[in-house]
Amino acid sequence: MILEVTRPVQGGLRQERKLESVSNNLANAETIGFKKDTISFDLKFKAQVNKDFSQGSFQATGNALDVALSGEGFFKIETPEGIRYTRNGNFSLDINGVLIDQNGNPVLGQGGAIVIAGEEMEETLSINQIGEISLGGEILDTLDIVTFEDKRKLEREAENLLSYKGPTTDEIQVEQTVVQHRTLENSNIQVVDEMVRMIDYHRMFETFTKSILTFDEVDNKAINDVGKLR
Repeated sequence: MILEVTRPVQGGLRQERKLESVSNNLANAETIGFKKDTISFDLKFKAQVNKDFSQGSFQATGNALDVALSGEGFFKIETPEGIRYTRNGNFSLDINGVLIDQNGNPVLGQGGAIVIAGEEMEETLSINQIGEISLGGEILDTLDIVTFEDKRKLEREAENLLSYKGPTTDEIQVEQTVVQHRTLENSNIQVVDEMVRMIDYHRMFETFTKSILTFDEVDNKAINDVGKLR
């Protein structure tokens, strides 16, 4: 009986984890550059988070500091906790002209933190397809865009950032990626698909919950009947 009860309990817990993943995906459907998660389980029922790095759609913004990546790769961000990575190219400038992400962290170029200072920046700033940043025709720096052979070592953190659980020497400079200026990449979440998955997982969760309640009723009845026999 214990084994029979354990199975629906494990099944319910697995569906609960899947529901959490889908809920997080839906909550970030409008987050720039967000990549969805899926949950799978190994033979020991240990949950494994799998990231889907497929391309999101693009939206033209016209903003001089917005950039998107078409193809593989991540922008490098300098944070107080170390180097982090993101697909969110919604950048701005701080009071010193340093290019920063939405959390105030410097965006890295191949020369370090990128500084953009000059008049008429909106009109004269240009970022070409290989990430070269020019102001008034003068190249200031090039966006440092990297990828990894084993993306499973990338772990999601807060503020739409990823950390890499391995040596920085694993970074690979991208070659085929095209940088799109004045454009942002949407999340790769398909809301309708996620809603369908949520309904399916919720139904399965209810099924396992009902099974557990059934076992509880059987146990209670057995206990009560034994008590009467005595």
